Amino acid sequence: MKNSIQKVGFVSLGCPKAGSDSERILTQLRAEGYQISSSYEDSDLVVVNTCGFIDSAVQESLDAIGEALNKNGKVIVTGCLGAKKDVVTSAHPSVLAVTGPHAMEEVMTHVHAHLPKPHDPYTDLVPPQGIRLTPNHYAYLKISEGCNHRCSFCIIPSLRGDLVSRPIGEVMNEAEALVNAGVSEILVISQDTSAYGVDVKYRTGFWNGRPLKTHMTALSKALGELGVWVRLHYVYPYPHVDEVIPLMAEGAILPYLDVPFQHASPRILKLMKRPASSENNLTRIKAWRDVCPEIAIRSTFIVGFPGETEDDFQQLLDFMEEAQLDRVGAFTYSAVDGAKANELPDHVPEEVKQERLSRFMEVQERISAAKLQAKVGRIQTVLVDEITTDDSDNIIAIARTKADAPEIDGVVYLQDAEGLNPGDFVDVQILGADGHDLVGGPPED
Repeated sequence: MKNSIQKVGFVSLGCPKAGSDSERILTQLRAEGYQISSSYEDSDLVVVNTCGFIDSAVQESLDAIGEALNKNGKVIVTGCLGAKKDVVTSAHPSVLAVTGPHAMEEVMTHVHAHLPKPHDPYTDLVPPQGIRLTPNHYAYLKISEGCNHRCSFCIIPSLRGDLVSRPIGEVMNEAEALVNAGVSEILVISQDTSAYGVDVKYRTGFWNGRPLKTHMTALSKALGELGVWVRLHYVYPYPHVDEVIPLMAEGAILPYLDVPFQHASPRILKLMKRPASSENNLTRIKAWRDVCPEIAIRSTFIVGFPGETEDDFQQLLDFMEEAQLDRVGAFTYSAVDGAKANELPDHVPEEVKQERLSRFMEVQERISAAKLQAKVGRIQTVLVDEITTDDSDNIIAIARTKADAPEIDGVVYLQDAEGLNPGDFVDVQILGADGHDLVGGPPED
């Protein structure tokens, strides 16, 4: 007798790396014959993939678990907050099970215990590229799990463990399947992309019978052969990163680097236990731009780290003026439970943190606005993300340049977008700019 279809609801929170974990779990659920439900009421149980990096993310995750319990009652918790099981169970003792991040097998074991699988798995129940949470035209490609750094403000290693690189053949097979399924952009993610392969001593793997080193440079070259946009995220500024800049200049991968500098004061960087100095970073940025003038550099910074003086903060502002970064995110220091930095003396008062953050963003917004204004009149190749209409019912497209990652950077609003579809590449002329976004249209003759 055929089993009735078992339905699983799914809530995915947190960063793209957590989203990649969600995609693996969803793919396995679907492969085993479970149906993915979009409502609590229609689900036999709910899986919540949580984030636990900062206090606001912990609260968001606890709220999501509470909502799922209230509306469904049967909840399995996984993800980064799941690594702190007592935090989850003290707030919500009635959850069915709690696992940490990157734990597909454990999640499936708990699903099986509370919702027996409908039948034996058949891989043809899912497409080759798996189940994804992103739009059809771009996808995140996670190349490793965990991190070997012990930055004093970060608890990622305690949540996700030390670096474990995926076999390069497996990574390339996944990338190829994504391209064959119509993906136009691959976003490479990990906790530390430039450390890819360190844990396996850069051993040689194979893709389509061809030897490839487990190394960021070899991976970037191979991905560059697939004929789609390839964007590198979370790249520490190690010396060997210089090797991928010529690939950007040649057009093999996008001229874009997401490098988490975090600060510029040598004293604060030392307290943060970061692996580079601001002087080296400025030298490296200049060298990158000499090789690839079009490179767009995104970074994140922490303002108000324990012990940060006004002089330290001024060094950060001076760095920003000199570095002229294209895209920047900034956060005030948050005393994440378990972070070593919490034990440091001289914590900065909250009002001082906020005042410094405001001054920091004033500097960066001026830099960003000038960089965007310099693009006005130029022809840019953009990738269409969405088709919509304006207040007058004119069809417009929301797109991105090579310098813009989805969800975190700016967009280009395209006029006269009739006939365009998400995933299309199109050449446009930039007609205007504000502090964050661009306006474009068909190139003038």
